[in-house]
Amino acid sequence: MFRQNNRPARDKTLETIATRLAILPFPEIDPVIFTIGPLAIHWYGLAYVAGILLGWLYARRIIQNTSLWRNDTPAFNLTQLDDFLLWAAAGIVLGGRIGYILFYDLGSVLQNPIRAIEIWNGGMSFHGGLLGTTLAIIVFARRNGIAVWSLFDVVATVVPIGLFFGRIANFINGELWGRLSSMPWAMAFPTGGPFARHPSQLYEAALEGVLLLLVLGYFVYRRKALKIPGLICGIFVCGYAASRIFVEFFREPDAQIGYLAGGWLTMGMVLSLPMALVGIWAIARARRAAAATA
Repeated sequence: MFRQNNRPARDKTLETIATRLAILPFPEIDPVIFTIGPLAIHWYGLAYVAGILLGWLYARRIIQNTSLWRNDTPAFNLTQLDDFLLWAAAGIVLGGRIGYILFYDLGSVLQNPIRAIEIWNGGMSFHGGLLGTTLAIIVFARRNGIAVWSLFDVVATVVPIGLFFGRIANFINGELWGRLSSMPWAMAFPTGGPFARHPSQLYEAALEGVLLLLVLGYFVYRRKALKIPGLICGIFVCGYAASRIFVEFFREPDAQIGYLAGGWLTMGMVLSLPMALVGIWAIARARRAAAATA
């Protein structure tokens, strides 16, 4: 009787073990694309370059399409966009690294300050990069007499391109993997132990990258949302926050922080919630401003 009553539990355990063993193999791609003497070209660095350059090309097409803008007049010209490229790159890299240190690794950096420039130890923070880029946009717009909300809108439209390539690079590096999973597409990452995990980097690439890019493109080209300065920016911030909070339920939190509360709350969720509120405020502000000038 005892054996019979426990057979379902035993069978379920065996099924779980079998499922965990029947996982997709992790495609072990060398994080280094090639080397030239002492110089190593990494996929992670290439992802940043590709994101910035492709985003810049997409932004140029948006500016050149005058029908997307209020009174058929873009808020700034191509020369100003080209000049902003360096500012954007500085905001992304400096903000991303400083943000990671402050949000995720401050204790380790205080103990060993040289760790601050060791970007292979932890990498970058999107929320930090967002703050750095925001500051760059505000300063550049004021110095060049550009409508700051319009510059926010154009940058927000192209950011998902960089997010997509960045998350793919995270996947190639076998970092920022997800929680334990028995799903058939789960993978055992080289640095994640012997068990299968969610490929949460690919979830983020799909949501923060592909889906958000398509949603913003719809509002830009179909709804002519650039005619309402600040609207695209608000939609992007809300969309990213929602995507990130959702994926955080599948993503393993950073080991040095862990869960903040309840075995589910993570730093990514805490940082994304204010973003959602700011995005809602930006959308409401844009609509009120548009109604006032109608």
